[in-house]
Amino acid sequence: MENDAKSLFYFGVNPVVEKLRSSPQEVFEIMMVSQGQPRVALRAIDAEAKRQGVPVRYVETGVLDRLADGARHQGVVAKVLSYAYNSFSDLVQELPSASGHDRILVLDGLTDPRNFGALLRSAEGAGVRHVVIPKNRAVGVTPTVVKSSAGAVHYLKVSRVSNLRRAILTLKQRGYWAIGLDAEAPASLYDKGYPEKLVVVLGAEGTGIRPLVKQECDFLVSIPMRGRIASLNVAVAGGIFLYELLRQSKQG
Repeated sequence: MENDAKSLFYFGVNPVVEKLRSSPQEVFEIMMVSQGQPRVALRAIDAEAKRQGVPVRYVETGVLDRLADGARHQGVVAKVLSYAYNSFSDLVQELPSASGHDRILVLDGLTDPRNFGALLRSAEGAGVRHVVIPKNRAVGVTPTVVKSSAGAVHYLKVSRVSNLRRAILTLKQRGYWAIGLDAEAPASLYDKGYPEKLVVVLGAEGTGIRPLVKQECDFLVSIPMRGRIASLNVAVAGGIFLYELLRQSKQG
């Protein structure tokens, strides 16, 4: 595991609830708005925090505004242990040896935290367990990412690597196929059948998958477009791709 800092502030109902459910031992304190009658969701957080032995403090709205850096916090902020990234070597050790469907999401240089969070939410819903991102020139797991994922990041293992191409090659050597989503690819994602063990590669907003990373993909597919807009937002495209893979795995 690797950490960036000692603590972070998570904000919003869903991220705080999921953090309490998944790893309450990493929550130092919860702060909730003191004005007015608390909403049902906040009362539920208060009860769960007390059940888990996590301190709850009621504060003025302005305090929460500052801790959330002006973002919409829904009346609750949690001080938590900073996000612990999974090491890539641990990921490799955890790979299933038996046959069966396993999808690893590889994100090449995403910089928008909301897109990253939305992709994590879709990935967790589609049954993905592991996500790999670059250490440099890419967004990491920040409070905004946590909120955009609706807390789904707490149920995923995110690994950061210095060399994304080498990481994909390592996974291929362990029996995985790598497939990249590329708007220019002639093959439609709906026209292929996919192997059980798959590395799903998505590129950055605007630039797509970098050429050297693309070279490690065994094949490239695109999402067919019928309108005048040539491509989709990466979070939307990634969600479509992941759920097509889930649909096929259910039929297989």
